[in-house]
Amino acid sequence: MNKLLIVGTVAFDAIETPFGKTDKILGGAGTFIGLSASHFNLQSAIVSVVGDDFPQEYIDLLTARNIDVSGLEIVKGGKTFFWSGRYHNDMNSRDTLATELNVLADFNPIVPENFKNADVVMLGNLHPIVQTGVLNQMTQKPKLVVLDTMNFWMDCALPELLEVIQRVDVITINDEEARQLSGEYSLVKAAAKIHSMGPKYVVIKKGEHGALIFHNEHIFFAPALPLADVFDPTGAGDTFAGGFAGFITQQGDISFETMKTAIIQGSNLASFCVEKFGTERMLSLTKEEVNERLKQFKALTQFEIELQ
Repeated sequence: MNKLLIVGTVAFDAIETPFGKTDKILGGAGTFIGLSASHFNLQSAIVSVVGDDFPQEYIDLLTARNIDVSGLEIVKGGKTFFWSGRYHNDMNSRDTLATELNVLADFNPIVPENFKNADVVMLGNLHPIVQTGVLNQMTQKPKLVVLDTMNFWMDCALPELLEVIQRVDVITINDEEARQLSGEYSLVKAAAKIHSMGPKYVVIKKGEHGALIFHNEHIFFAPALPLADVFDPTGAGDTFAGGFAGFITQQGDISFETMKTAIIQGSNLASFCVEKFGTERMLSLTKEEVNERLKQFKALTQFEIELQ
């Protein structure tokens, strides 16, 4: 089996939406990426850090899905990264109520020896210095490096971010972040500018309106499945990234055609993530449900047309 190395937060979240609220629950980019990627036939490992307040049952949830946690550092006497947010009625915007870095503030990633030769590296949303530190530990060049980042790092660590962007093959960001990073409003122009920074592929996520992938002159669009209810959008972007990276790792083929399918796989898994709070839906998700919804995606996008 091919190997996927995942770098990202393993954390506590407290979420409030128009549908309800939670106390501290399992969250973090690395968690959502790992759970999503576990739906594919591959070996995966998460590199992250937690405090000793992190329940063993949460670690067991990851290992039960064949996710290697030997790169998950547990800091004795430390507290796990915590984020709390409240979503507005439209579910597209939110207010951050609390961000407590805790053990993440001094995180020095250590890649497990047996994953230093991973086929695909998925750099989840973290400080660019941490992302660079992971790439520096790889003993052979991965077939593909995927980077997820956000506007926060563009605001406070742009030089370091540009440095890591030069070293990746794929960048996944949302439309607002693509515009900020490139200084271009048109997403076509934004993608071209970001291409020039290093990545061969630019994935621009548009939330409930799907995702675009750009590669040279090629563009592919994947819609998001229209859902009756969006319960909690937390982790949807990371779930998308996990599905995208997981499918490519399983296939072992790095091509634009593979990535087109990977975009659909990521969108499909993200559509489940938003149906319940936190990781709850991803933990109960079955292969049959995934395949059934893939059929819906196919029906949504497939059509025949006769040119007059």
